Order: sequence, then C-alpha cells, then structure tokens
Amino acid sequence: MNNKTHNPLFHVSKRSALPWYVAWAIRGGAVVAALLMCALVTTLLTGENPLQVYVTIFQGSFGSARRIWLLFQNIAMLLCVALAITPAFRMRCWNLGGDGQMLMGGLATTACMILLGGKLPNAVLIPLMILTSIVAGAIWAAIPAFFKAKWNTNETLFTLMMNYIATQLVAFFIIVWEVPKGAGQIGIINQSSQAGWLPTIGSYKYLLNIIVVALICVVMYLYLNYTKHGYEISVVGESERTARYVGIHVEKVIVRTMLLSGAICGITGMLLVGGTEHTLTTTITAGRGFTAVMVSWLAKFNPIWMVLTSFLLVFLERGSGQIATDFGLSSSYSDILTGIILFFIIGSEFFINYKINFRHSAEKEGK
Repeated sequence: MNNKTHNPLFHVSKRSALPWYVAWAIRGGAVVAALLMCALVTTLLTGENPLQVYVTIFQGSFGSARRIWLLFQNIAMLLCVALAITPAFRMRCWNLGGDGQMLMGGLATTACMILLGGKLPNAVLIPLMILTSIVAGAIWAAIPAFFKAKWNTNETLFTLMMNYIATQLVAFFIIVWEVPKGAGQIGIINQSSQAGWLPTIGSYKYLLNIIVVALICVVMYLYLNYTKHGYEISVVGESERTARYVGIHVEKVIVRTMLLSGAICGITGMLLVGGTEHTLTTTITAGRGFTAVMVSWLAKFNPIWMVLTSFLLVFLERGSGQIATDFGLSSSYSDILTGIILFFIIGSEFFINYKINFRHSAEKEGK
C-alpha cells in the first residue's frame, strides 16, 4: 500500500506587503493586458481597427474643451461620493446608501430653491441650501446607523432599501413641484432669476464643484490619517472587541461615522442640483453611489489614490459611450470593453495580495 503523500501542483499563500510602486506596476500591467484583450475582441467581433477604437476612447474624454470639463466634473462628483462612503467602509460598515443620501441632499436643496428662491438673497439662500443638504443626507444615513449600533442590524440591506425610499420621495415631490402641471418633471429651477444657483468662477461652469471636492479630498485624507476619530474608525474596522477593550465607544463611532458619510453625500446632491443640473430627477445620481464602492475599494480606502481610480472609471465610461456613437455599435459592446478592463484591474488585486507557489519550486526550496 502506497502511503506516500502527494503535494498539490500549487498552493496560494498570503503575500507580504509590496512596495507601492510594485503594486501599481502590477495594476499597470493589468491595464495593458486588458487593452490587448479588448483589441482581440474588437477584431474578432466587429472587424474594426482596435487602434482607432482606442483613439475614440481618448477623444470621448479629451476631444474638446467641453469634454474635458465634463470629464473633470464627473470625476469630481464620483470622487465626492467615494470620499463620503470611505470612512464607513474603513470601519467595515458597508454603506450602500450613497444614492439615497445624495437624493435627500438634492431634495433639500430643491426645496430651498423652489420655496425660498426670490424671497431670500443668494448670500443667505446658498448657505441655507448647504446646511439643509448636509442635515438631510446625515439624517438619511443616521437611521440605519442607529439600528446598526443599537441592534446590530444588517447595514448593507438597510442602506440599500433606503435608496428606494429616497427615490420614491423624490418622485413624489417632482409631481408636487412639476412645471408645467402634468409634465412629470420640475424643469430648470429659477431659470430666469437663477436664485440658488451656485456661482461660477469666471466662465467655467464646473470649476467651483471641482474645487469643493478637491478640498473635501484633502480634509478627508487628513481626517482619516491624522485625527483621533480616524484612528478610532480604523480600530473599530479591525476588531470591535479590541476597540471596546481599549475604551472606544463602538456604537458612538458607528453613528458618528455614518453621519459624516451621509453629510458628504448630501453635499454631493447639493452640488448636482445647485451647481450642475439646476433641476431634480430620480436618476440625477446616475448610480454613482454604487460605482463609488469600486472607486473606494480599488484605492484601498485612500482618498488620494481615489482620484486616480475615479479618473479611470469615468474615462472608461465616457470613452465607451463615444465608441457606441462613432462606430454605430450598441452600448452593450462598449459595456463589454469596460467590463474586460475592470475585470483585469480587479483581478490584479489578487496577485498584489497573494502569490502562487508551484510544487517544483517548493521542493527545490526544501532541498
């Protein structure tokens, strides 16, 4: 009887922390591999020149001055939501309610613009819009936070369901404020008086939004890495038991952190309504609350690296849309290319965190 044990062909082991430049080199290699795969798929399925497709992707974001400003505006809005949910994610509190919290911030802003526009000067109205949007977003996040802290409910499902409630609330008030009656939409709010519209810097419509989000990014980086609150968030995320042992009030940290997440989401809603769209719809968030999860996760919850991951996702989204327009392909094809690229990027995280040890290598090391 043969009792000889057979080692597996390979096994996976946890890799020690790589230098940041090696990790990003692996991610860069994944992007190159993804582009080669996209070129192959493009040639096989459409017969189009893959190089021309890549040129079109680039032109979709940088083809004109307007496209460049739209690119950075979309990056700023996505980044703002990612910054909002990151404190909760660092705490391992999975806040998937970014869309709902943005909608509530946008709803509060819209209410101020419609009900108080023309009655208050912009110098008073705009600070009031900011305050109410922060409060509305914070309250919407505080509800699941309270249940999480008090009864340890599942915050993932709770915040997800809150999105649907927020959507229906917005839909209700759109009907209340619709212009004209029966149109099913609000239209441009205060178009003639521009009451409640955020000011533009020079002739640049989106510059103020970009500056605000850049400031939030810097403040969030400092908050998470150099303050007591940021330390407490990290400890709670590592182990609630350890946090309680060292004297941290875990329930208080959960509620406080979710309040912060909701408040920043509310600001994002205010920027969308008051600074960009000047109207409110149920789809104004464009699913950014869910895309922001990927932005935050790919950047390892680091606010500075989130700038790059936000750029990547928005760049791919706009480029894919341009492909569908220029080549007459369906949007499904552009989604295929985006999916391939994201698959390679996400897969690269495996090779950053783990290594594959083959049997012959292990035997050689043993000898």
